[in-house]
Amino acid sequence: MNRSQPRRVIKVGTSLLRGQPERSTAAVIMDLAASIARAQRAGERIALVTSGAVGLGCTALGLASRPADIAALQAAAAVGQGRLMALYQEAFAVRGLTVAQVLLTRADLASRRGYRRACLTLEQLLAWNVVPVVNENDTVATEELRFGDNDTLSALVAVALGADELVLLTDVDRLYSADPRANAEAVPIEEVSDPADLERLREGASGGGQWGTGGMTTKLTAARIATTSGIRVRLADGRDPAVLEALLAGVSVGTVFQPSPTPLPDRKGWLAHALVPSGTLAVDAGAEHALRHQGASLLAVGVTAVEGDFDRLAPVRLTGSDGREIGRGLCRLSSEEVRAVLGLGREAIRQRLGDDGGAIVHRDHLVLVA
Repeated sequence: MNRSQPRRVIKVGTSLLRGQPERSTAAVIMDLAASIARAQRAGERIALVTSGAVGLGCTALGLASRPADIAALQAAAAVGQGRLMALYQEAFAVRGLTVAQVLLTRADLASRRGYRRACLTLEQLLAWNVVPVVNENDTVATEELRFGDNDTLSALVAVALGADELVLLTDVDRLYSADPRANAEAVPIEEVSDPADLERLREGASGGGQWGTGGMTTKLTAARIATTSGIRVRLADGRDPAVLEALLAGVSVGTVFQPSPTPLPDRKGWLAHALVPSGTLAVDAGAEHALRHQGASLLAVGVTAVEGDFDRLAPVRLTGSDGREIGRGLCRLSSEEVRAVLGLGREAIRQRLGDDGGAIVHRDHLVLVA
């Protein structure tokens, strides 16, 4: 495949796909297909991350609101997923394009092997000029292995594909300093280039509405994941088909989040964003300084506490002396083995674990939080 071809991941949410009285779900998908088909003909390769299965299932079942319990949500997703894909297949087929359904759970990306398999599958689909239509596998995903929202999933798909740009289509025209629907003094934001500004905005954002599971908080989280991996992110209004057309034509609309000039390499991005930590290791000030400023591995002598129960090579969260997360990595020891050496000196740890047992999270399997 010609890797010089531009790559985009486009995410469309439930709030758009449920449609409006003047614009049905089928019409929304037809407009999406038309824009994406034109971009494909121009040489781009595009993957689509879609919500909507639960919403369409609820509509088909005549439910007045989104179910609260997981079994009902999964059942509604089972009803809606086939309907959703049928709409995409029909819309793209009339434009000469084939689509592929790709259903993922967090477990599919939680192992390095599973992550690579997902990457290779998506790569092959793009090589065949097929449009991957990606959704979380809501029908089988358990709570602890859910992405929680398709904004996060879209960012991880963009990272897996090495995309140039992630487009988040939503029901507001751009990012604001506050919710413009509730605060008349909210100021529009056209560009975010400083990671610290992005983090402040993320912490201040509100949650989602009745039918969505995301809201602005998860979109800003997705922007953080993608930009730290060197991917530009655009947030724009998906209610107007002309907006996506303008974005694909290179027109600046909505809000742009500029990519980091020093992006995480692929493996580090996987460690930082795809894994779900099985436990937490608290470290002392000396260990934190060595990790942050000396490129060191985490030594057992620097661990002050262990939370959770996990096996060897499980992903863990590292926290500093103030309790805030400082990084994530793969722990060479089980939680039981780490607890057994807590408080011991270097020589005692060496005798118990061996000459190389002191480094329990190697720097090659560790990524730090900025």
